[in-house]
Amino acid sequence: MEQAELERLYTAMLRIRRFEDTVHLLFLRNEIEGTTHLCQGQEAVSVGVCDVLEPGDTVAATYRGHGACLAQGLDPPRLFAELLGRETGPNGGRGGSMNVVDLEHDVIGCFGIVGGSIGAATGAALAAQLSGDGSVAAAFFGDGAANQAYFHECLNFAGVRALPVLYVCENNMYGEWTAMARVTAGGRIAPRASAYGIPAAEVDGNDVLAVREAAGEAVARAREGGGPTFLECFTYRHKGHSRVDPGKYRPKEEVEEWLARDPLPRLAEQLDPEFVKRIDDEVEREIEAALEEARAAAFPDPSRAASATKEA
Repeated sequence: MEQAELERLYTAMLRIRRFEDTVHLLFLRNEIEGTTHLCQGQEAVSVGVCDVLEPGDTVAATYRGHGACLAQGLDPPRLFAELLGRETGPNGGRGGSMNVVDLEHDVIGCFGIVGGSIGAATGAALAAQLSGDGSVAAAFFGDGAANQAYFHECLNFAGVRALPVLYVCENNMYGEWTAMARVTAGGRIAPRASAYGIPAAEVDGNDVLAVREAAGEAVARAREGGGPTFLECFTYRHKGHSRVDPGKYRPKEEVEEWLARDPLPRLAEQLDPEFVKRIDDEVEREIEAALEEARAAAFPDPSRAASATKEA
């Protein structure tokens, strides 16, 4: 891969990392209401998958979906605005952290319901097949969703219909506060896809190039009429499940091992150190400016609350 391509992928991951770091601070300062679920450590999955999608391909993400939104091209100022409840957010400041929709960039939703993204992407893939528009849908979901009915019903339906959909399991080893191995029969998720006649692959989710390659093959197959693919991407969230979770249930040795496999330093090893330093400064300034732009935006007009509900 050309150096410029590696730099672009690194920049995309770094933008997500700095955005999420800033969101964490905003919550500590009580500038954002509700809760949030951050994706530091999992950037390679969203960037690797979204990099091979084309305009018109749809993405359905989880409540840990900021990374997918940014990887799809949503501008940081607009995403900050949504989280801060400002009118300039993609949902007018009404969706918040867990329910972002940005149809301009083909994000059909970040879903607070576990497994909801699987159902949404399956529906989008059916629509694409019926319309014949050649688009592909991608669903991001966690390991916990693989034990939900959504998973089995949708994979069965997609397998029967040979839908153009990519199922991306971000296996970060924990469903909320529970270790995946404790509640998942068989201990592995990818082999389940074979029961529905769907090809599957287990991927190093902290290697953006490995994710991109696997996703590229899956998307090409779907676009050619080859049906769905299942990718299980092994990764790790650096933070707890949500802002109220310090993550103390995870063994110290495990955390240290996964932090050493951070996807950003791994890719940085293939880049010019001068570029890495320069882009780090540039992205930091970009995120600071994005936050200030969002803070300066207006709050939604309360008088429009009833009309907004009717429009929805």
